[in-house]
Amino acid sequence: MKKNIVYVVILLILGAVFFIPGLKDKLQETLFPIAAIEKAVHISPEDYDIDLKGINTASTNLKNFKDKPMFLNFWGTWCPPCRKEWPSIQKLYNGRKGHVNFVLIAMNDEEDAVRKFLKENNYDVPVYIAQSPISEKILPKAFPTTFLLDKNGRIIIKEDAARDWNAKSVHQFIDNIIN
Repeated sequence: MKKNIVYVVILLILGAVFFIPGLKDKLQETLFPIAAIEKAVHISPEDYDIDLKGINTASTNLKNFKDKPMFLNFWGTWCPPCRKEWPSIQKLYNGRKGHVNFVLIAMNDEEDAVRKFLKENNYDVPVYIAQSPISEKILPKAFPTTFLLDKNGRIIIKEDAARDWNAKSVHQFIDNIIN
């Protein structure tokens, strides 16, 4: 009798998964995050074509960073949450700069203010100011905005708020995409 009840409950759960719209996708994203990665938004080669003026590094173009995963952050010295997350970004950079390209783009900021901020805080994460238009796919609506892109241009993480970027979970996530 108990066996029959267990089978009925299992059948009801499976029926709900297949017949309730969206439940299957929600469960799949929750239980199998790789499925979410497979459906991730891709950044096209044209979206990478952004001329970058280096502040504490050489000037370049964003498309030159497509060889490995990228930590792409949009921030400003005028933004308190941006300033708050900087120490964790610096720590992440110190531990992962050989495996991930770091591109931090100062937005709506004066070059002198950015240089002063970096110098006062001894930050050496590569910082740039965009010199050409930024694609709508990655143009931030809020600050800070951070993307973690895999080497194929898939947006793996998009965060529209300050975060502890040196957390163990972030390091584990990076381990998964660099292997």
